[in-house]
Amino acid sequence: FLSLTSAASADLSVGVKKRDWIEHSVTYTGSPSQGHDVNWARMEVTDVQGTSISVSITSRYPNGSTEVFNSTLNLATGHLIDDFIIPANLNAGDTFLDQNLGNVTISSSDQQTYAGATRTVLHASTSQNTYVWDQATGVSVEGTSQQPDYSMHTIVLDTNMWQQKHGYDFSILLLTAAIVVFAIAGLAVFAVRHRKKKTSK
Repeated sequence: FLSLTSAASADLSVGVKKRDWIEHSVTYTGSPSQGHDVNWARMEVTDVQGTSISVSITSRYPNGSTEVFNSTLNLATGHLIDDFIIPANLNAGDTFLDQNLGNVTISSSDQQTYAGATRTVLHASTSQNTYVWDQATGVSVEGTSQQPDYSMHTIVLDTNMWQQKHGYDFSILLLTAAIVVFAIAGLAVFAVRHRKKKTSK
């Protein structure tokens, strides 16, 4: 059993590193009880040791108060809390262990835009929840949860884990600026030389 567990752990891919962070917005339909009405959350990776991932989660409530929760996830044992992070680079048909749900199967994958960039994402669902994870990092980017008194929708707002597209390319912007600077410098040199010629005449 121990050898099988060690082999399984060796096959797991961790897609996050220390100082990675991701922020989510949370909205509700219905009335969640106090303490369950988080409307914003930020998760930051504070350490990675093998398949163990230490995270700090800051939650914000409608009244503006915040709460910080520190925990250590473990991809090998399936201690994933609410499946915030799963093994990276999984594909449709692959499974991962959740200690509360058992083996969870990735149902499909596709490309969608999250936090300003097109990402390959993975989908899975249970009787109460739907999940969407970024394939390369394994982090949750979207999800829904259906509870008796309310339903909850979570979606990523911002992250430093992938390059975001803001509608323009900075390299093109820098190249354009350089061309403008050289053009102005060239015109200035031409004007000075032209003025010197007139003066000599």
